[in-house]
Amino acid sequence: MDATTAPHHIPPEMPQYGETYHVFELMQNMLEQLLIHQPKDPIPFMISHLQQDNDNVPKIVILGPPASGKTTIAMWLCKHLSSNLVTVENLIAREFSSLAEVAGKHYQKMKKLSSTQLIKLIQERLKEGDCVRQGWILDGIPETREQALSIQTLGITPRHVKIYHTTFDWPSESEIQNRLIVPGGISELETARKLLEYHRNIIRILPAYPKILKVINADQPCVDVFYQALTYVQTNHRSNAPFTPRVLLCGPMGSGKSLQAALLAQKYGLVNVHCGQLLKEAVADESKFGELIQPYFQKEMAVPDSIIMKVLSQRLSQQDSIQKGWVLHGFPKDLDQAHMLNSLGFQPNRVFFLNVPFDSVIERLTLRRIDPVTGERYHLMYKPPPTVEIKARLLQNPKDTEEQVKLKMDLFYRNSLELEEFYEHTITLNADQDPYTVFEYIESGIINPLPKKVP
Repeated sequence: MDATTAPHHIPPEMPQYGETYHVFELMQNMLEQLLIHQPKDPIPFMISHLQQDNDNVPKIVILGPPASGKTTIAMWLCKHLSSNLVTVENLIAREFSSLAEVAGKHYQKMKKLSSTQLIKLIQERLKEGDCVRQGWILDGIPETREQALSIQTLGITPRHVKIYHTTFDWPSESEIQNRLIVPGGISELETARKLLEYHRNIIRILPAYPKILKVINADQPCVDVFYQALTYVQTNHRSNAPFTPRVLLCGPMGSGKSLQAALLAQKYGLVNVHCGQLLKEAVADESKFGELIQPYFQKEMAVPDSIIMKVLSQRLSQQDSIQKGWVLHGFPKDLDQAHMLNSLGFQPNRVFFLNVPFDSVIERLTLRRIDPVTGERYHLMYKPPPTVEIKARLLQNPKDTEEQVKLKMDLFYRNSLELEEFYEHTITLNADQDPYTVFEYIESGIINPLPKKVP
């Protein structure tokens, strides 16, 4: 069933309690936070709480082949859950967004967006107030494995519903039957091309969503599909971890720490704490810590450990970090920082070192390029540019030069031995393999008891 022919109304027998459900969950969560923190002035506290990300709101991805009815189901879910539908079309149609304006022109010309453009648009959209407060449903996004990994690295962690082919819901009224037209772009040849592209990509996307994937047979009445989807997205996923994880990921640049942290946060509901990102957010939010950090950013100097620890301490002390656990990466980088973290009571109960051979890191990072025209990212070996013209205009980030990479690698390995000795029961992994294989090893290290030391 295509969106152009499907009925876009919610079945009349469907109870309309989405908004009430959302408000109840939000109020319950706010009362819990008031009881825990007991602020002197509750009004500013509640305003701040409402502006923060809310884990109780819908965060859903719906995927499916052409004519599977995913857009119809997505629209019904948005209406029922009082959430926001996010599609490629409405991303590029947004007003007052320079990103959307540039992407829209590119889309009109090429009939598609580059992955980089799409990810930036999604990131911008999901940070807006209505998506933070009411949640979001991505319709047909991500389209490729690369996009799925990029979304996860940004910390965007959805619940996922995939919908297969559905039956055509033929209208009963003859008047409606007579005025139906065939929408463009659904010729047999075009549909076959889209189906081939979808099936080629979906098998590589699925591993990105372990344990949160729901496959629904959509070759049944649309209302039945909707009920199954609604039941699933209103189910809270419980963590498989036998304790509250406090995970530390260590490794050189290019070892995949950010992706592994995103996967852990998604599967186990952990708070993803990226030290460098925290500092950038503090500056962007113009907080009191941001004012202290800004001069160091402007002069491209290292932020003092004392300031970093204050920002980290504030984040790791928040109630979600205490209740859910956290995964920290980007800090500590040396023994002194590890002692500071430990002295404040932030002791990880799982520490993983992601080892990647020097040559592999050089290969991963120094061959990265960016297209200054489209913003698309390429890798000269793994994702080469499609034409000589594009290759000629590619640029390299100064941080990705071989000299800079070697300097940072040397610095990491000079300090890594002391860090491994400081933390007991560290788990060292070979990160020079498929990221999902690495994740399975990390997951095993979290779920299973730590090995006892042999006296």
